[in-house]
Amino acid sequence: MYMDEVVMSVEFSLLELASVRINETPCDSFSHALSYAQAADSLGFKRFWLAEHHNMQGIASSATAVLIGHIAGNTQQIRVGSGGIMLPNHSPLVVAEQFGTLASLYGDRIDLGLGRAPGTDPVTSRALKRDEHAAENFAQEVQVIQQLLQPSQPQQRLRAVPGEGTEVPIWILGSSLYSAGLAAQLGLPYSFAGHFAPAHMRAALKRYRSEFRPSARLEKPYFILGLPVVWGETEAKAHHYATTSVQRILALFRGEPMWMRPPIDPSQLDWSASEKYNVEAFLDLAQVGDELQILDGLQQLRDELAVDEFMFTIDVYDKDLRIKTLSTLAQIKTHLR
Repeated sequence: MYMDEVVMSVEFSLLELASVRINETPCDSFSHALSYAQAADSLGFKRFWLAEHHNMQGIASSATAVLIGHIAGNTQQIRVGSGGIMLPNHSPLVVAEQFGTLASLYGDRIDLGLGRAPGTDPVTSRALKRDEHAAENFAQEVQVIQQLLQPSQPQQRLRAVPGEGTEVPIWILGSSLYSAGLAAQLGLPYSFAGHFAPAHMRAALKRYRSEFRPSARLEKPYFILGLPVVWGETEAKAHHYATTSVQRILALFRGEPMWMRPPIDPSQLDWSASEKYNVEAFLDLAQVGDELQILDGLQQLRDELAVDEFMFTIDVYDKDLRIKTLSTLAQIKTHLR
């Protein structure tokens, strides 16, 4: 059956990292993430995806499938999934069993986004005890998972129990021409990680659409664009709130803990010219401003790229502001063409 999500109106979704605020705990971040997901659910957002990162102080989304179950079990309609499972860290059979279990518990609300990167540094990657060449087998392992989630065949020896027959929707995640080409070849929907690696976005989208092969899953290309959003009642307030994200990205580049810190005056940012350049390149797709400015920015991207779905990261310190941003985005969606 063809995927029925290719529609004229654009969808809005969220990517969550379970960020840990300074002087808080991962338990606090999970509580905040649930409140955030419940607000998104009530406001009609399409998906709530959770990332996979390891050994990063300040990011608690390491056990992605566990968090998906926590969110799915406490929401009603929003789709919940991985953004994504970093396949080099996992056995394809275990992934199929985990997501088959989630689908058995929560029905047709589970998405399986798969990525090729390890989501961590080389030392941590080795500690995860997967083959250091696993990324080279990414395309084959995606297809193994596809087969394990299909109805089993009479002579099939390897089965995902639970998992077989659940047909959990698979998405290819990435920020490169390779991931775009693979999604096109397999006839799968494609989610581009513009929230942290926007450089190849246009080239990747062009390749995905030009090389796309229809499949049993998807008749036409379906493209999600991930990007950061920081909303404020004024442009100045938005840029003030955005310094939380800037501080975290600086910490990432410097190899420091990535705790979420309160915003500061932009003039107080202590960075070199090269760091400023790299952070701004990292955030090239970020929409920072008031409601009209964000609407205008999203409309321009929609007009240029015919985006099917936007997936936002909202990296602001104030928890209430983050939820208020969801309400603002819901209003923006009603005006987006």
